[in-house]
Amino acid sequence: MAFVDLNDIRVSYDGKNDILKDLNLAMEKGELVSLLGPSGCGKTTTLRVIAGLIEPNDGTFAVDGTDLTKVPVHKRNFGMVFQSYALFPHLTIRENVGFGLKLRKEKKEQLDQKVTAMLAVTGLNEFAERYPKQLSGGQRQRVALARALVIEPKLLLLDEPLSNLDAKLRISMRIEIKRIQRQLGITTVFVTHDQEECFSISDKVAVMNKGVIEQFASPEEIYSNPSTEFVARFIGFENFIALTARGTHTFTATDGSPFSTTRSTDRQEITGTIRPDDIILTTIAEEAANTIEGTVLVRTFLGKSYQYEVETPLGKLLVNGTNEAAHQAGDKVQLYLPPSKIVLV
Repeated sequence: MAFVDLNDIRVSYDGKNDILKDLNLAMEKGELVSLLGPSGCGKTTTLRVIAGLIEPNDGTFAVDGTDLTKVPVHKRNFGMVFQSYALFPHLTIRENVGFGLKLRKEKKEQLDQKVTAMLAVTGLNEFAERYPKQLSGGQRQRVALARALVIEPKLLLLDEPLSNLDAKLRISMRIEIKRIQRQLGITTVFVTHDQEECFSISDKVAVMNKGVIEQFASPEEIYSNPSTEFVARFIGFENFIALTARGTHTFTATDGSPFSTTRSTDRQEITGTIRPDDIILTTIAEEAANTIEGTVLVRTFLGKSYQYEVETPLGKLLVNGTNEAAHQAGDKVQLYLPPSKIVLV
């Protein structure tokens, strides 16, 4: 049995429209699993079910073999970090971190030892006697993390904890969270809508859409092999081509153009998708499988490359090309879609 097990969870606020629909999720001890998806997909509701803030209409939730479905939030021994730091402005950093232990009536000597150790783990020793208003956003977020961890929770729940930080600080903080999580070996659920943030920090990712998990796998697997069109679009695939199977690895597009892929399918009609970075753009005319003629409509400068919107017989495709040979609007081009880069969804 998995360490964390959500089994057939259903949540409906009005009894008619399900926010979560028979959701199943299994996590192993020590894993950091992210719930990824757009606003309204159900990821925060899932976290609230785990936390005990929402009781599901149907289904069960267990940790380490113990059914916690109806156990109230204050008896679950979970640590939570929210978007807002929720620190007490009138307490010092040391007092903020030790607040949960004080509520549990921990002996002063043990409380001081645990707080000092956690301040060291999170790099906050030198700020122990300061107040929250005297710290930066990143430092305050570390205080919130330390407060959640010092109670030695069974689970750490992070709800968009980096959303209030600037871009540079977000990167350093996600590295810090991963370091601390690895050091303590604590099982963690991380809610985010940011794909890059999620992939950089997670052991596994659950991509959610309209209350269901569309794919649950490692970041590498999801990035390379999205299983549905929704997942593909959400993680950056821009080009979609309707294909008809002619053999195990051979297909034709709607205009009859031949395509081959290294992937196979047992479906007759399927969609092929490819990232803009993976299409090879050239002006050399070729008549071969996976090659499409097109006309450049729009050129956009991206810094390290140009992005082109190309009109083709299969519709408009986005292609990223190098700065070395820039094409102009109106140029006739050839697009080559490498078989190994086409994903079937």
